[in-house]
Amino acid sequence: MKGAALKIVSLGKTFGGKTGAVQALRDVNLEVGGAEFVTIVGPSGCGKSTLLSLVAGLEEPTTGWVEMDGMRVDGPGADRVVVFQEAALFPWLDVQANVQFGLKVAGVPRNERQARVAEFIKMVQLENFTHARIHELSGGMKQRVGLARALVLRPRVLLMDEPFAALDVQIREEMQVVVQDLWLRNATTTLFVTHDVREAAVLGDRIVVLSHRPGTVSTVLTNDAPRPRTQNDPTVLEQIRKANEILKAEVTWADQHPL
Repeated sequence: MKGAALKIVSLGKTFGGKTGAVQALRDVNLEVGGAEFVTIVGPSGCGKSTLLSLVAGLEEPTTGWVEMDGMRVDGPGADRVVVFQEAALFPWLDVQANVQFGLKVAGVPRNERQARVAEFIKMVQLENFTHARIHELSGGMKQRVGLARALVLRPRVLLMDEPFAALDVQIREEMQVVVQDLWLRNATTTLFVTHDVREAAVLGDRIVVLSHRPGTVSTVLTNDAPRPRTQNDPTVLEQIRKANEILKAEVTWADQHPL
């Protein structure tokens, strides 16, 4: 892909286990363009989260490599920020202090830090909760703080690992609207892992479907539906249908060929 910000080349990962080696990923190849939003789905245990950890530099690949802007990834970096399912916020700090934490560590001057923090707290619609403690926030609000904390660092790539899996349906759909709005405002290249095909179709410019374990790219669906999207948009519904058919075939194959 021309102008690819992120490139995954022949990537594979094998873990050692008590009963022998387990191959989680095999020969994964993918390019993600600048300002593109790519979602990843696949059968349970296919290595979705492992793939994200490799891109983040939190794990080392067994084979292949990851590139950022043509440079090989050899560990975590400020150009890639991860948002996990658990927001992992500091409970002794308020919303403002949580969002500014990374900027403070990076040595960003106070005036600039405060301006950026205020900007992103407003983007996630928490300006009325700037000084609230974490225990005072709902699950969805905590994830908004986590998003603001990640995006305020202005990463080249935002990596999201099933961030809304623990939320109820209504809050999850609200967060999908928030994420789309943030992406439209910031155009941050995003790689988003989810087990929910509907969520993948709402959010992704492309939907990458991984195979059964060891995970490799089975299919890539292009999603041209205009934003903001909902799960009831006709184009989104068609993408959901296609992705579900592919996943059903993968699960059937895995059932017939157990490891």
